[in-house]
Amino acid sequence: MIRFNRAMCVALWLATCAWPILPAEAVELELEPPVTRRLLSEGAKLAKHAFKPLDLWRAAGRYCQAARLGSTEAQYQLGMLYAFGEGVPENRALAAALFSLAGRQGHYEAQAMLETVHLVSSELPACMTVEGRLPEKPRGYGLSAGKLLDLEKTIRRLPAGKKWIVKLVKTMSPWYQVDARLALSIISVESNFEPKARSAKNAMGLMQLIPGTANRFNVKDAFNATQNIRGGLAYLRWLLARYEGNVALVAAGYNAGEGAVDRYRGVPPYPETQQYVKKVLRLYRRTEHPFDPKYAE
Repeated sequence: MIRFNRAMCVALWLATCAWPILPAEAVELELEPPVTRRLLSEGAKLAKHAFKPLDLWRAAGRYCQAARLGSTEAQYQLGMLYAFGEGVPENRALAAALFSLAGRQGHYEAQAMLETVHLVSSELPACMTVEGRLPEKPRGYGLSAGKLLDLEKTIRRLPAGKKWIVKLVKTMSPWYQVDARLALSIISVESNFEPKARSAKNAMGLMQLIPGTANRFNVKDAFNATQNIRGGLAYLRWLLARYEGNVALVAAGYNAGEGAVDRYRGVPPYPETQQYVKKVLRLYRRTEHPFDPKYAE
């Protein structure tokens, strides 16, 4: 018997929700009534391109409407959102109830999920039992489930020997038309304010510049804090222009490269990148940033 761990379950969800519908699945979707077919399509699009704060919550709303109308696929997709706290507060009991409901009607993936998320209650989300009721939003303006990270607290807790980094970022950021809070959020996630940090992929310094990015923005010594921040700010300015101030796409591009963002036309379905984007959004707490389009040229 196969036992599903969390990573396998996320991969399963991405395979069934965040990717284009395969031919066999398309046939099954065509069998759905027009209303539920539309709701499923809208939910899948919102979930696939979930780089705005409320997109996953809106996807949950579409799935809940379709689930109330009897769609087993919608019941499964809504269960996945509750299982991993995406767009709605994490609630594994509700997830298991949804998987059980869909599984009893023959939904294979829902049956498989019950190997990991065990049924403890038959209670369903209120949005399924009360017409017109919307799913509850997660805390933090729907950025993602889980508590918001506190950038100010992170900065206050920095050792005295690292306070200069914050001052340097705040001094340099206006030169590149980048909000210092965004740059500090990136630094916090990338290196935890360690100037000599080096990753397994040879990303270097405070803003974790890989050699190609360092060369691209004329950074000669990536472990020199001033040069590193200058290169990182220049890259952020360019990404902001390219993605018209969409912070989620900027963060995804910074982590996975703009090629991956363009290829998937949104946040790539890489678990590392998706978690990275969430952390940046939780710290920065804004989804849009001013940009100058000339830097995208």
